[in-house]
Amino acid sequence: MSESVSAARVEPKPPLASLLHNGVLRLVMQRPERMNSLSEEMMAALAAAFAEAAEDPGVRVILLAGEGRAFCAGHDLKEMTAARAHPDRGRGYYEDMMRRCAALMLQIVHHPKPVIAVVTGVATAAGCQLVASCDLAIATDTATFCTPGVNIGLFCSTPMVALSRTVARKQAMEMLLTGESIDAATAKDFGLINRIVPADYLEQVVQKYAETIASKSPLTLKIGKESFYRQLEMPLAEAYAYASRVMVDNMLARDAEEGINAFLQKRKPEWTGR
Repeated sequence: MSESVSAARVEPKPPLASLLHNGVLRLVMQRPERMNSLSEEMMAALAAAFAEAAEDPGVRVILLAGEGRAFCAGHDLKEMTAARAHPDRGRGYYEDMMRRCAALMLQIVHHPKPVIAVVTGVATAAGCQLVASCDLAIATDTATFCTPGVNIGLFCSTPMVALSRTVARKQAMEMLLTGESIDAATAKDFGLINRIVPADYLEQVVQKYAETIASKSPLTLKIGKESFYRQLEMPLAEAYAYASRVMVDNMLARDAEEGINAFLQKRKPEWTGR
């Protein structure tokens, strides 16, 4: 009797991996063969993960990284090109994708937990936008950044929004108009990233960096992040009035009372998130 052997079915990896440790949630985009591009699937996975993390009290800080030689190469151009076959030449699809991408970037900015981009390899177009949208960014010394849309006849208009709110105006225009890559040192000079770390020490430095932030009061981090972005859009006098109200409310919070008492008593505070 002959025995037929069928090959075992291999389930594809999910687009996003997650691991929570000591209050630090690590999200890793794991489509290296597509340079972790922001495909429909990837954006949906990221949006769902950020939404879940917002409601999880165990999550204090979020790290966002990419597997392989790219952090994120922007939109999936194969998906975008395929949409041209639609009767409207893709207009409806493109409008939906731009809405979804903008919603994802706003979700990061408005997220109650700090989000740190961990960049190894390249971050291009919407991938660079993703870095600029995160609260902080740590990169290896070999990471590169660019908004290369102009090179293919497609100005990086949506990445421009995050980029122009993160780096100085002339630096943003330089990246957008030339489409050329900048190295990690230049990205740090521009203000796009916070720190540059040798690849061999990246995990150690990133984890310590994240755990330092995660050790703070979760309520204080939430208040601080929200007020930071809100006051940026206000005139100076309005910003001071708003920040003063925030400061008073924060002062009356239990965590502020506990933190001040702990400081005066030379002990470690015990946060309750209230």
